[in-house]
Amino acid sequence: MTEFLADYGLFLAKTLTVIIGILLVLSGVGSVVARRKEGRDGHVEVKNLNQHLEEMQQDIEDEVLDEERLKQLHKEQKKQDKLEAKERKKALKRGEEPAPERKRIFVLDFDGDLHASQVDWLREEISAVLTLARKEDEVVVRLESGGGLVHGYGLAASQLERIRKRDIPLTICVDKVAASGGYMMACIGNKLIAAPFALVGSIGVVAQLPNFHRMLKKHDVDYEVYTAGEYKRTLTLFGENTEHGRKKFIEELEDTHGLFKEFVSEYRPELDLEKVATGEVWFGRRALEVGLIDGLGTSDDYLFEACENADVYQVRYELKKGLQERLSELTVQVADRTVNRLSQKLYNSRFWSR
Repeated sequence: MTEFLADYGLFLAKTLTVIIGILLVLSGVGSVVARRKEGRDGHVEVKNLNQHLEEMQQDIEDEVLDEERLKQLHKEQKKQDKLEAKERKKALKRGEEPAPERKRIFVLDFDGDLHASQVDWLREEISAVLTLARKEDEVVVRLESGGGLVHGYGLAASQLERIRKRDIPLTICVDKVAASGGYMMACIGNKLIAAPFALVGSIGVVAQLPNFHRMLKKHDVDYEVYTAGEYKRTLTLFGENTEHGRKKFIEELEDTHGLFKEFVSEYRPELDLEKVATGEVWFGRRALEVGLIDGLGTSDDYLFEACENADVYQVRYELKKGLQERLSELTVQVADRTVNRLSQKLYNSRFWSR
């Protein structure tokens, strides 16, 4: 029995090796094809949140209510639907104008990292929404970000400005944090709502870097930097920093902070910037007191109430999985299944041999 198990395990190991080898070759070919198609593999997905809530309600009703009560509810709903259909027909016969279309709310999500990497998806989502959104509609952005690089968040903020410039109401919901570059984006909203303990603010600029010049000098290591232009390099990691360079670096930081304050003031002119543009952050309740936000609440509550009187759609840009990614996932799945089967068979064989 022991010899049989050893031969059987060796056979399965060889088979697994061959399969993985083939998949890796195909994965390499797929990577070439994927690179050629790069930039053309994304699509926008739309989810009706009203329908999602209705389905959840039905699931709860099916579990909680008895059969008789469920039949009664379904009967009442059908009766209501028929009544509304009759009223619409009567209105059309009388020559009355049909009721105006319901308001539409488009929901976008932005989860920001240091580089505001999701801006590439955000721009696609906004472009898609702007093809259909009317001035009576609304865009809601669920924003979460602790900030990051100025140019990345500057571009992200500019994407939200596209909505404002078309006079489409923009609401920003912050459940956890919108600080620094995150608040640069959030302040653009016509309405800014945050959860009671969300972190908001940090209207400031920070830069820090270590300097290894003294360590290098101690070990007799020379580090030379050559520049053309007086301020091409102000502070360095390995060279000797000067007071002149430090002064210029601080001036650049102050100028960036000034631009940040001007931007915030443009969209929230009632703010006392001397009080709030200190780099501090406030919890939602305190942020409301100093005027950084317009109201308290979660994005869940806001959208839940919105579904009563509007059609709410979540819009998300998704990248299609390329051949390389699909093959890589397939390789992992095949390997995992094969190892599990081998382990199970070996276990069963040991059990039976007893």
